[in-house]
Amino acid sequence: MNHDPIPELLPGELKRRVLDAIRRGASMQDIADLKNADVSTPEDAIRALQDGNARFFSGEAGRPELGANERRAQIMGQTPFAAILACSDSRVPVELVFDQGFGQLFVVRVAGNVVGESGLGTLEYAIRHLDVHLIVVMGHEGCGAVASALLSPEQIALEPENLQKIIARIRPSVERLPPIRDKKARMREAVINNVRRQVNILREQKVIMEAEASGQIRVIGGFYEIGSGAVDFLIEPEDLKP
Repeated sequence: MNHDPIPELLPGELKRRVLDAIRRGASMQDIADLKNADVSTPEDAIRALQDGNARFFSGEAGRPELGANERRAQIMGQTPFAAILACSDSRVPVELVFDQGFGQLFVVRVAGNVVGESGLGTLEYAIRHLDVHLIVVMGHEGCGAVASALLSPEQIALEPENLQKIIARIRPSVERLPPIRDKKARMREAVINNVRRQVNILREQKVIMEAEASGQIRVIGGFYEIGSGAVDFLIEPEDLKP
């Protein structure tokens, strides 16, 4: 079996292929099928996100605006290659961070990127009905929800009831942090611990466990640095160990 990397279809090249298809009189279904044609395995999906983020943080993002025919092609259905469980923080625009266009990512956003019933059901939908190849739990620098989980129980008790429930899902990740004097480093460790915990919670869910076992998907983590624009990927088992 050939394990050589499959070059990612760059956004500009994808636009050219779509325009060529339109000129040839391709149907809307043909145009829709062009999207993500080069992303067919979890490894391809990881490379696509890594390459897209490299373009983003280096200032070379190339997501083209959709033309009329490309927009109409979206009506045929969606074929995202990855699902992302991300924080709702306004500084973390997921599609921009990975330099991906319409229909390429299936994004679930909730404060603290925590696993809850609605988010889990949404990810299960992505696996069963959209055939995604990858799930990424992405935390980020300066996460307010994780910072709240570091507060005292008395301070947390002052928060609204439903926010307390989110914080409660994060608390186990930060209760045994090693002593770190640098506040920024301590926050990074807390966020990454939370990412690891959410990844492992997902992996214990039946639908996700079966999809991973079959090779349909991988579940990985990521840490987005707001300042640099770079995503550190947590891919290997050692990276994801709780």
